[in-house]
Amino acid sequence: MFKNFTLSKDKLWSRRQLLKLGLTGAGITGGAAIWQMLNAKNSSLVRVPPMEMMAHHDAANPMQVLRDFEYGTVKRENGRTIREFELTAGTSTIQLNSAVSYNIWDLNGRIPGPTLRAKQGERVRVLFLNNAGHSHSLHFHGVHPSEMDGVRPVSNGKATIYEFDAEPYGVHLYHCHIEPVTRHIAKGLYGMFIIDPPQPRPPADEIVLIMSGYDVNDDNRNEYYAFNGLPHHFMHHPIQIYQNQLIRLYVLNIIEFDPAVTFHLHANFFDVYRSGMTMTPSEKTDVLTMGVAERHILEFAFRYPGKYMFHPHQDAVAENGCMGQFEVVAEKDSKNPRKQI
Repeated sequence: MFKNFTLSKDKLWSRRQLLKLGLTGAGITGGAAIWQMLNAKNSSLVRVPPMEMMAHHDAANPMQVLRDFEYGTVKRENGRTIREFELTAGTSTIQLNSAVSYNIWDLNGRIPGPTLRAKQGERVRVLFLNNAGHSHSLHFHGVHPSEMDGVRPVSNGKATIYEFDAEPYGVHLYHCHIEPVTRHIAKGLYGMFIIDPPQPRPPADEIVLIMSGYDVNDDNRNEYYAFNGLPHHFMHHPIQIYQNQLIRLYVLNIIEFDPAVTFHLHANFFDVYRSGMTMTPSEKTDVLTMGVAERHILEFAFRYPGKYMFHPHQDAVAENGCMGQFEVVAEKDSKNPRKQI
């Protein structure tokens, strides 16, 4: 067992000590400002249906996860751009259906955790506070020094800082890496980590879908599955998108206990950007196999209005919660789109 992770100190910092360092920062300067303005300009070219958000009183809110990107706080230090995030591990209870509730570990009061987003070459700083009752950590996929690898435990009530350069660009993830890792991930300690390329991708309606599973009786098998935290949610509340508009789908498979699942889109095909680490697609398909922690960018547009399903092609996984629908809004209705009911 590792000792508590230290950063040139004998013990981990408390939240108060972290705040004393003045690490919150303020303002956006230099290249980061230009990049975010470009992103904002691109976003203004994209139409997004004004879907009504369902009222949620627990940590699971699938609709919010769809288009919610956390850019953190940006500052300049010693001539470098620092993008700083704060993540706090806690505990919550979510309602998987009308009869089954489930205790999870959450990040910033939500499952999945925030979708962190930076630009390649920026310095990323993550202030991590553990209030979840057990030792936890955060391991980021990407390139970084060994002391930032997030495999050492952070005790309950303690905090630490992970700091590294954002590289390479692509769709990555972060998760707890404390044994048993399958349990710590399956109970909610995970999120997507996007590193954007130096030049922005073309404008698109960008959507996050994270596939996960729930082992509610601790038998190392999943009884329920979900997109963005709740089983069946997107079947009852379809994701509205516009006809003939480019959709950029960031898809992550974080289903523990199942070696692999597929992602299938009805009545369409998508371009695959494997791990998001390329600007040109590697293939076009309508079914993609993904192992645990595998993630890709999928791009497509729908030609015809209507509702179209998406799901893994393992029927048991889909039928037990990992299934949803896109509702394609006709171009003629784009000025007065229907709202989610």
